[in-house]
Amino acid sequence: YATAAYTDNILDDFTYYGKEYVEDKYGLAEAPNTMDTVLDVASEVTFYGLEQYEDYPSLLETQFGGSQRAAVAAAATGCSTGFATGNSQTALSGWYLSMYLHKEQHARLGFYGYDLQDQCGASNVFAIRGDEGLPLEARGANYPNYAMTVGHQGEYAGIVQAVHAARGDAFCFNPIVKIAFADPNLVFDWTNVRAEYAKGALREFEP
Repeated sequence: YATAAYTDNILDDFTYYGKEYVEDKYGLAEAPNTMDTVLDVASEVTFYGLEQYEDYPSLLETQFGGSQRAAVAAAATGCSTGFATGNSQTALSGWYLSMYLHKEQHARLGFYGYDLQDQCGASNVFAIRGDEGLPLEARGANYPNYAMTVGHQGEYAGIVQAVHAARGDAFCFNPIVKIAFADPNLVFDWTNVRAEYAKGALREFEP
């Protein structure tokens, strides 16, 4: 139910803005993997997103309130930070900073889990123990302390994908799959999935 509400290009717009910002300023996956980068990119993209909600109140007509607004702004921020650094954990730091900035500006994020996972998770970003951390690529739907509300699972997956797309490598955690999809003789180019689907839509894809 939540994903459908993201299809009015709101998340796309915020994410493309962030991608262009980091590409112009740093280059994809070339920014230093530091807190300064997180502060720069996360602040820029979060405030851009929140300004759009202020300038165009009708944006929220396709979302059911602050919880989706917080998720969309933070997802774009996490992806953009990932585009800049090529590191999923740093990208996750961008997600959490976006949540903090959002709450400071609007006084609240959303309902239920937003006052849990999206405010306490920053302390676990660089933990690797299964009960409180793990690299973002290894986290799943049953990850502790995370209520997968309002499409959170898809957003975390999107952040991981953004990181690896910026680096130009496979974003699957399984090394067997990574090796299989790295085969340069594959007809389907897994490094540019959207372009391959576009070829199919234009009847240009030849298996």
